[in-house]
Amino acid sequence: MLGRLRERYQRAMMPVGRALARTGVTPNMITCMTLVVAMLSALAFYLGDLLLGLAIMVFTVVLDMMDGAVARAADMASPFGATLDHTLDRYAEFLFMFGLMLGPAGSPQKFVPWQWGYFALFGMIMASFVRAKAESVGGMESCTVGVAERQEKLILMMAGILIVALFPDSWAQALSFAPAGLSSLLQSLEVVNVLTLFVIVAGVLSHITVVQRLMYARKVILGTPTGD
Repeated sequence: MLGRLRERYQRAMMPVGRALARTGVTPNMITCMTLVVAMLSALAFYLGDLLLGLAIMVFTVVLDMMDGAVARAADMASPFGATLDHTLDRYAEFLFMFGLMLGPAGSPQKFVPWQWGYFALFGMIMASFVRAKAESVGGMESCTVGVAERQEKLILMMAGILIVALFPDSWAQALSFAPAGLSSLLQSLEVVNVLTLFVIVAGVLSHITVVQRLMYARKVILGTPTGD
């Protein structure tokens, strides 16, 4: 959905891209820097500093926009650059989630229980995988359909991180107003905070997107049956 705004923010980033291109920085340099910054974000989450981790996470998103801006401004866009960018984006998503699944260090209750982290992460990776296969093996020009692209899922994660960081007791307070049955169910499923809930939602949206992209790819690749 937010992917529809891509052209707008690409235009807004063009002056930044031109300025960076004049320094000799290449898009691939920025792409690789994004991965390093994502590692720092994961480290902050692991150490229990959600706000610092979130700030660094936001910076990785900005860097991700910058590499494309430099590529367009300097006419350096290439198939390998796009492949590298998409690949390291997946690694960055893994690092964010991994840090949240391991942190805070020394605490028995993590920011995101491992099963929900893997559920969401696998859905996010598979949504990208289906798109890549549809556009390469299937020969489609674009397969970006779906209820949620990368931007929406990252925003969900960021919102959850911010709420847990600023209002650590908000989930316990919300459960106190919930019906006893619902509260017990959420606790048995290890939905331990708002962030975990948002991660689950991101995972569900990711798996729905996988199905939507498969259906769309089937329609485009095989063609719509016309009947007799």
